Amino acid sequence: MIYFRLPFAKNISTIEENSIETPVSFFSFDGNKQLDFKGTMKNLSRETFSKLQLSNDEISMNLSEFGEERQDDYQNKVEKVIQFVQENNLPKLVLSRLKLVKYQDLKIDFVQSFLKLCDAFPGAFAYLFIQNGKCWMGAFSEVLGDFNTKTSEFKTMSLAGTLPLNEDWTPKEIEEQKYVTDFIASILQNFSASVEQSETSDHISGNIKHLRTDFKAKIHAEELDELIENLHPTPAVCGIPKEVCKKALQNFEKYPRDFYAGYIKVETPENIKYFVNLRCAEFLNNAAFIHVGGGITAESSPEKEWQETELKADAILKNLVFI
Repeated sequence: MIYFRLPFAKNISTIEENSIETPVSFFSFDGNKQLDFKGTMKNLSRETFSKLQLSNDEISMNLSEFGEERQDDYQNKVEKVIQFVQENNLPKLVLSRLKLVKYQDLKIDFVQSFLKLCDAFPGAFAYLFIQNGKCWMGAFSEVLGDFNTKTSEFKTMSLAGTLPLNEDWTPKEIEEQKYVTDFIASILQNFSASVEQSETSDHISGNIKHLRTDFKAKIHAEELDELIENLHPTPAVCGIPKEVCKKALQNFEKYPRDFYAGYIKVETPENIKYFVNLRCAEFLNNAAFIHVGGGITAESSPEKEWQETELKADAILKNLVFI
């Protein structure tokens, strides 16, 4: 069972299990896991969706022992990552963490929580699924790829750097986003003779802002899968160089990312869209794991990195409705 809302769409979509088509698929960060939703896409009005009853009992996973990273533990780890980045002369490495939210005897009102998330982030791809006892919900506006099947135009974006809305950009965030922009530009040039790149601007996302640069290119449809494989994971979710950072994360990160920082593929007759799965949470029977992360550079401050992850987690937390 899945419900999702495309960016700026009025209706909420779902998948009716009546065919072997696969309009929506989730891919894990490491590429080793794929979750398919087969059937036909169907639109629901907000009013119809709001009347649904989604039971917490369909979630089979319970919280057992879990040693959540405290602030001092996380900041100590960030210090080690900064040292690793400096010693290996890396532009950035993206470190993730899990924030645990226990709600014991309470239950999540998934319908109202999802609607609040949609309202908070109108330009995001928002989703909620319960499948095989697992439940995830998220909303984020970073597009890994958008391919028009009629014109063969491919769009993507460089989205990186994070600050509260009232703070000014520093060289740290500007440089962090530039690495992502340069990486995407170099990949696209291998697939297209004509790549258009926009100016960099602010991208407002709820309680925080990012730096954003858009790209357009004409590509061949048969090369789309290869292009996505080359783009993912971008430096915005992994680091650069890609393979060095992926290997390092296995040592630094205590828990697997699973679908966090992976991507979601949504296919319609007109477009094939790929959304990065960043602002998201995994729900258990009695708790939730909120997945967050941040780009660590040689100039990073461990305390500020902790604050950034707390700010990102709050984007999910403040939209949860309990019953």
